[in-house]
This record gives sequence, structure tokens and C-alpha cells, in this order.
Amino acid sequence: MTELIRATLRDKAWARWTALVLVALMMFFAYMFVDVMSPLQSLVETQLGWSPAAFGYYAGAEYILNVFGFLIIAGIILDKMGVRFTGTLSASVMFIGACIKLYAISDFFAGTAFEQWLSSWWVEMPGSAKLAALGFMIFGCGCEMAGITVSKTLAKWFEGHEMALAMGLEMALARVGVWVIFTISPRLAGWMGEPTVVTPVAFCTALLLIGLISYIVFTFMDTRLDKELAADKAASGDQTSEEEFKMSDVGKILSSRLFWIIALLCVLYYSAIFPFQRFATNMLQCNLGMSEQAAADIFRWFPIGAAALTPVLGYVLDRFGKGATMLIGGAVLMIICHLTFALLLPQYPYTWLAFTAIVVLGISFSLVPASLWPSVPKIMEARYLGSAYSLIFWVQNIGLALFPILIGKVLMWSNPGVTDPMDYNYTAPMLLFASLGVLALIFGIWLKILNAKHNYGLESPNIKSNTQALEAEDQEADA
Repeated sequence: MTELIRATLRDKAWARWTALVLVALMMFFAYMFVDVMSPLQSLVETQLGWSPAAFGYYAGAEYILNVFGFLIIAGIILDKMGVRFTGTLSASVMFIGACIKLYAISDFFAGTAFEQWLSSWWVEMPGSAKLAALGFMIFGCGCEMAGITVSKTLAKWFEGHEMALAMGLEMALARVGVWVIFTISPRLAGWMGEPTVVTPVAFCTALLLIGLISYIVFTFMDTRLDKELAADKAASGDQTSEEEFKMSDVGKILSSRLFWIIALLCVLYYSAIFPFQRFATNMLQCNLGMSEQAAADIFRWFPIGAAALTPVLGYVLDRFGKGATMLIGGAVLMIICHLTFALLLPQYPYTWLAFTAIVVLGISFSLVPASLWPSVPKIMEARYLGSAYSLIFWVQNIGLALFPILIGKVLMWSNPGVTDPMDYNYTAPMLLFASLGVLALIFGIWLKILNAKHNYGLESPNIKSNTQALEAEDQEADA
């Protein structure tokens, strides 16, 4: 007897795209909050009294708790509790962390006994920097948890539909959030007259609350979808269930050479991108002698290039392949850009040169993510693919936590006695970023060599590689 298959909510185009908008808004606002203070480094130093080292400690704090295992715990929470609970929790944690950071930089905190006590120890970081770092640390836990949750949410809602396009658009929207905040943050800082860091941080904190509300709205849609899926499953007599995250898989993943090549390539590349975003505006100010707003207006085009090209490159990768080659190309472009910032821009302080390097860096940032993340399913077994992604994110967070601190230290070491944030020499920090690109290039070449020897499918189109994978499974079963 043929069963009539009912259309579920996700089979309706308006519903699944509405779901995408609701969950993507949460990440859009989160990415805005991540970089809300990045274009304001010089203002933070003069207004709040933070040194470059303190700013680096603050920037790295976002990832600290994730490094010490929270990210893995977040994956377990997601598998055990589902996307509704985990998404709402992550959005709530982001908002709480943002409120702590907002309080830390506000006049309500300045001069209090708590502020004086925080400032009395580890004097390298003022009390406001310590508390802001704590808030950013809490926010970072929610942000990384949200990223994992959104990926699983889109996989659920777009199963059998435009999943790759949906994920590409969600990533692109998040990149647009970086462009928006680099555009408006310096303007919001001076909106009330006297420039202040508080206004843009307060604005983005309010947006995080809107993001939380939008995700709660989504949970009602997801509840209905689960009921429909359960009804269809019961009607068909299907008793299968998804395999959950298992800690026993960790050892197998960590013993894989391919895992470590991918993970190290990931941490090296992203450590030369996201920490750079924290210092890029001030670097352009120092080299070009311009205001924060003018420098931020140049750098804001970096994420726009990545946002525009990432879905396109994903489409190309699906149909024509060359994933390992894209990784190598992205690393080469990144090296060229950081060497330009380190060696050429100080000697030839032209706006067009800085803008060109920023745009090319955006192209690099399109090539690597578009090819890196689809490569993981080709080298990892499907049953612990989620665990592999979580562990790669964990390794990545180690670099993202340490390198902002290191860059702040190197900036101070290479500028002894400099107190004016407009007079820093950024040659040494930019050379350090370029060296990360060189190491990423080495790992990319190594990965391509291994792919040529063992045919993992990294250079093959995704559609073709999926077919080959099925044929390989059939051959293995026959054997």
C-alpha cells in the first residue's frame, strides 16, 4: 500500500526561507557585536586608558572559555537538547555577556569600588578592560554555540532543498554584519557629540536582544515542524534515530593526520584574519594618517568582498571542484596582502594601495572558507562529522584566543615609548600575520599532495565526489 507523503512546513518555500531569516538575524547581530570596538581602538585607548596589550587581551578573551572545552560541551548540549533549546540559550548567553561588557565601559562602572579593586591587580589591564573581557568571554561562548546551532538548524530545515545556498547566504549575511559595523561604529561613537565607545556598544547590545527575540519566534515554527516530522515518521513505521555525539570518537578523530592538517590550516588562516580585523583600522590610521571613520570606511569593504564571492565560489566548487587549489590560492593572496601592509604601505601610503590590498584579502577570505569546510566531509566519516567540526572549531579558537594577545604584545614591543595610538609602527605585527599565511600555504600544499596520492576527492566537484563515494562504498561492501 502506497503511503501518501504529506508536505511538511520545510517543504513550503516561504516557511524555510523565513526560518533562515530568523536564525540568520541572530548571527548577523552577533557578528556586528564581535567587531563593534574594532574600528575604535584609538578611541578606546584614549578614553578608557587601555594599552594595545590590554586591547589584545580583551580581543582574545572572546575565545578563552571555548578553548578550555566549552565548545565541545556546546556540541553535546546541541545533540542532547536540540536546536530550539540550544539556540535560545546561545542567544541569551550572548546578550548577558554583551550587557556585562556594556556596563564595564560605561560611566556607571567607572570610579566604583569594584572598578578600583579590579584595577588594583594585574595593572597591565585596567578594571574596565578586565570586566569587558569577562563579558566578551561569556558572549564568545554563546556566539560559538550559536554558530554550530545555526549550521545544524539549516541542515534540518533545508534537507532536500537549497541547503548549500542557504548556508552560503547565512555566511554572507554574517559577513555583511561586519561591513555594517565598520561603517556605523565610528559614526555612532560621535553621534551624541563627544565621541564615546558606549553608544555603538549599547546599540549592538540592543540588536542582540532583537536577535534573541527573532530566534524565539523561530522556535515556534520548529516545534510545528518537529510535530509534522514525528507524525510522518510514525505513519511510515520508521524507528531509526540519528547517532549522537560520542566522546569515544574523539580519539579516532585526533589520531587522523588529515584532521590535523585541516585543523592547523584552519587555525593558521583564521588567526591571520579575525585578529587582524581587531587592529586593521588603527593600522590604516597610522600608515595613512587618517581618522578612525575614514580608516574604517576603507576596511569595511573587506567583508563585503567575502560576502559577495563566498556563495559564488561554493557554486563553482560544487560543479567544478579544485578545493585544494582554492586553499593554496587563498593562502598566497593573504601572504601578499599582509606583506603589502607590512612593507609597501608604510613606504607608499596611498589610499588606493590600502583599498586594493583590503579587497584582495576579501577575495582570499572567500576562497578559503568556501573550499575548507566542504572538504571536511570528504576526509571524515559521516557518523562523527559533527564531532570533527567541533574539534576543528576548538583548535581554531585556540589560535583566535592567543593571537590577538600576541599581536598586542608585539605592537608594544616594536613601539617602545610610543603613547600616541596614531604613531604605531605596524611592520612587525603585519609580518607576523604574513608568516601565518606562509605556514598555511605549506599545509595547503601538503594537503594537495596527499590528495593526489590517495584521491580523497578534494579536487573533484562535490556532485561527482559524492557519486564516487557511493561507488567506493559499494566496492568496499563487495570486498
